[in-house]
Amino acid sequence: MSLKLTKPIVFFDLETTGLSISNDRIVEISIFKILKNNNTEIKTWLINPGIDIPNDVAEIHGITNEKVKNKPFFKDIAREIKLFIGDSDLAGYNSNKFDIPLLVEEFLRCELEFDMTKRKTIDVQNIFHKKEKRTLEAAYKFYCNKKLENAHSAEADTKATYEILLAQLKKYSDLENDVSFLENYSTVGGKNADLAGFIKFNNTGEMIISFGKYKNKTLKEVWNDNPGYFSWIKNADFPLFTKKILENFVIQIKLENKLNK
Repeated sequence: MSLKLTKPIVFFDLETTGLSISNDRIVEISIFKILKNNNTEIKTWLINPGIDIPNDVAEIHGITNEKVKNKPFFKDIAREIKLFIGDSDLAGYNSNKFDIPLLVEEFLRCELEFDMTKRKTIDVQNIFHKKEKRTLEAAYKFYCNKKLENAHSAEADTKATYEILLAQLKKYSDLENDVSFLENYSTVGGKNADLAGFIKFNNTGEMIISFGKYKNKTLKEVWNDNPGYFSWIKNADFPLFTKKILENFVIQIKLENKLNK
């Protein structure tokens, strides 16, 4: 079986210094690219995160401070990674909640735009959890009847995720071999505007706040009630991409107000 593609798609996995999208950094990225004709190419980079890799984290993925001390920083290879991804759709395991937001965050730290508006995203973990509710290793065993060697190696995890998706398509007749369908099916809790889930889209396509006292309020409603709320988010510990979405909204609403005067 092969994926039915209208454009390239990349399966990718990150190993990081921790689980914070705002504060942690990538130490390894592996990208498995599938072209429209289903030819494939894989690239893997070890990265110096510029911050300490905690011992308990290094024990999980095996990447120590010593191992990456002479490797390039993300900013040194960001353009190379971005060029390899190109305009591809994105897929991964728990990628909607973690890998994609963190990767975009790294690009923004380098002042590189990474346009998500025309990309579809497939989170293989969400399909798995809707169907079986297990871990990546268990998913690989369940769907592919294989033991995942070198688990928490970015390259092994990336290729396993691709194999799992193909096996899911083969196993479940209600899953369509279509990237748009798989994007919708693997999206849980509504579509995010900012990747991290602090800003979502409601049923009418308007951006809403998903947390706190303004939960489920549109950005326009929040602006009309308390413009200072946007300044608070700008100065608080939120991902750069979340702040960028709000910054663009503020620019747009100020322009609209000026034109309507």
